[in-house]
Amino acid sequence: MPDWEALVGEQFAAISLEPEERREVIAELAGHLEETFEQLRRQGLAEEAAVERALSQVKDWQSLRRKIQKARMKEDVMTDRVRQVWLPGFLTLFLSMMLLMANEVIGIKLGVNPLIVSAHDSGLKAPVAVIYVPWLVSLLLIGAIGAYLALRAGASPRATLLPLMFPVLPHSIFFVIWIPVSLILGDHTTHNTMPSALLMGLVGWVVLPAVALLAGGLPVQLLRLRRSTLST
Repeated sequence: MPDWEALVGEQFAAISLEPEERREVIAELAGHLEETFEQLRRQGLAEEAAVERALSQVKDWQSLRRKIQKARMKEDVMTDRVRQVWLPGFLTLFLSMMLLMANEVIGIKLGVNPLIVSAHDSGLKAPVAVIYVPWLVSLLLIGAIGAYLALRAGASPRATLLPLMFPVLPHSIFFVIWIPVSLILGDHTTHNTMPSALLMGLVGWVVLPAVALLAGGLPVQLLRLRRSTLST
């Protein structure tokens, strides 16, 4: 009986894969060819003919190598993207939401009111921006955690910034939709205060949190880059 892994290994000697991935590919294809060979032998074919028939299933080894290598590279890219962006990003989003809820509950119990900013120049009496200062401070830590996890997963300095922005995405989407709507509605009202209110809200819920997240994440990034520079 032929050594199928050795036969396949000869054909895949030049494939550009990590050693572990190369062994997995060779073992999987060798197992498939071995099953085909045994099935042909049970049908009465001689060993040499069965080997030739089994190997004939791969019509172009070079083309197969390219396809496998391309598929593996796509898998690696997706895996890296999940570990470097999506997991840290959703973690920062989850932590920011939980801490915001905790900040609201604790603030009510302790009687600590959030910072309320009104657009006095617009004549609007109701508050248009509610800023939870303790939550903004906690975003410094969340930004540091997100940057650390992304860098640990091998993210580039630019890609490290992406998971830091996940906590502000929901509010960003809201303002992207409603700012054009407010401008349209403003043409039909005499005293329109909605644009100024949305602007204040944009600063309180998008700009300030984004600055806090970046302020927490950038030092971690700079420290990691400094360590890598010193180690080299």
